[in-house]
Amino acid sequence: METLRSQNESLGIEVESLGIEVESLRMKSAEQEAKIKYYEEQIRLAAAKKYGASSEKNVSPEQLSIFNEAEKESGEDAKEPPLEEITYKRKRGGARKASSEKYDGLPTEEIHYELPEDERVCARCGGGMKEMGTDVRDEIAIIPAQIKVIRHVQHKYVCKDEACADEADSVNIVKARAPEPPIPHSPAGASMIAHVMSRKYSEHVPLYRQEQQFGYNGIDIPRQNMANWVVLGAGLMEPVYERFREFLIGEDYVHADESPLQVLSEPGKKATSKSYMWLYATGRFRRRIFIYEYTRSRSGEHPKAFLRGFSGYLHTDGYAAYNSVPGVTLMGCFSHARREYVDALKALPVDAEKSRALSAEGLAHIDGLFELERGYEGMTPDERYAARLEKSKPALAAYKKWLDERKRAALPRGKLGKAVNYSLNQWDKLKTFLEDGEIELSNNRVENGIRPFAVGRKNWLFSKTPNGAKASAVVYSVIETAKANGLTPFFYLKFLLERLPNIAAGDTDALDALMPWADDLPDEVKNPAKSD
Repeated sequence: METLRSQNESLGIEVESLGIEVESLRMKSAEQEAKIKYYEEQIRLAAAKKYGASSEKNVSPEQLSIFNEAEKESGEDAKEPPLEEITYKRKRGGARKASSEKYDGLPTEEIHYELPEDERVCARCGGGMKEMGTDVRDEIAIIPAQIKVIRHVQHKYVCKDEACADEADSVNIVKARAPEPPIPHSPAGASMIAHVMSRKYSEHVPLYRQEQQFGYNGIDIPRQNMANWVVLGAGLMEPVYERFREFLIGEDYVHADESPLQVLSEPGKKATSKSYMWLYATGRFRRRIFIYEYTRSRSGEHPKAFLRGFSGYLHTDGYAAYNSVPGVTLMGCFSHARREYVDALKALPVDAEKSRALSAEGLAHIDGLFELERGYEGMTPDERYAARLEKSKPALAAYKKWLDERKRAALPRGKLGKAVNYSLNQWDKLKTFLEDGEIELSNNRVENGIRPFAVGRKNWLFSKTPNGAKASAVVYSVIETAKANGLTPFFYLKFLLERLPNIAAGDTDALDALMPWADDLPDEVKNPAKSD
């Protein structure tokens, strides 16, 4: 009996041990299955990003035909539009005008075709012919860029009275005043430096290509010279850059984002390591400013230092580095929250109907908020604030309830789970838009602003030195702020490079007169087409 009891106890222990082992194996199997599903999601998402549409909206067929565009779009039955149908966009305001208005500022050249006197004879009766009118055909022509030398000749004057020189023991010579050049002892004038900067940073043409293009016109300008002009010209514009920052710090709303940048010759860093270009922008209801800043790292110390003195709303994508900025209210980005659901849908297998439905539900909640925002267009910030409390607040509450209910249903390591957790973790920042009618639902304003830098980076790939990266930040800031205020980058750069050498250091009033939103900017900057 004792032996049987002992055997039963031993068997019970063995069964219990086997049960624990089975449960452990079951948990490991579930964990492995979750990992497999997670990696399958990553593979499907990577494939979707590589072979599918690059954005979250459908790509039209027209966007896919880049290289065969001329052949694809041409046709024998295509009719040329009359000149009055071709629009000319004003440099300020952006409105499209009718032909009678839109070409007023453009120079017009008339070519008259007249019969010689000996041909003004009637073929039927032999009598003389008189002019009865004209037929007019307008065509648009373009004159390629012209390069010329502007020779500045300063005339000098001396006193005629010889006694004057004898009394003072020196000759009194006066020289006519001439404007200071942007770069002393350099042949590059303001227009040349502005051209190189605008081509590189606004049109994304690297310096080596500009060197080639100058060569095609018989002009030898080495890229090294152009690089020096960019760096020295950017140094000249630093007071404008700093003034932009002072105005931005004084605003109530700032958007922020960052993008990697490779700088080859940074002390203490490998050439392959990442540096960063940060972008700060004002809200759309305020003075329009875009400021780039180059830094060696992505540390939170950089936005903390740059935004020192700012105490308003800071709109970001949720990157933790911005949490170190003191005295600000952080705002979240619903576009990033939406992107998580889009990625989840791309990563799901075909047969994952339940997860697909849940992802679509989350997406629908956020799309509903954006749809409400579109209905607020044209409202003042106060009207927008009231409309949000009436309509957006209940929609936001419904989304929060859905998130709380669905959190446990989502795969912990899956893309859907990540999408749900992103919104929940960012909730306090996401709901901030209800506090003020000027706050945006997304951080797209600054993301759109950093896109020109990303496009340019694909063409010129890297900066060689920190000085070059800093210069790029200054020039990008000037160009994008000019664009945001309706100015043409080339003419605004030229204006600054002409004026800045001739104003005193620390003259804030003179600097403010150079700002792109200044009321008394010359017409050649505001409306260059009219200034010819």
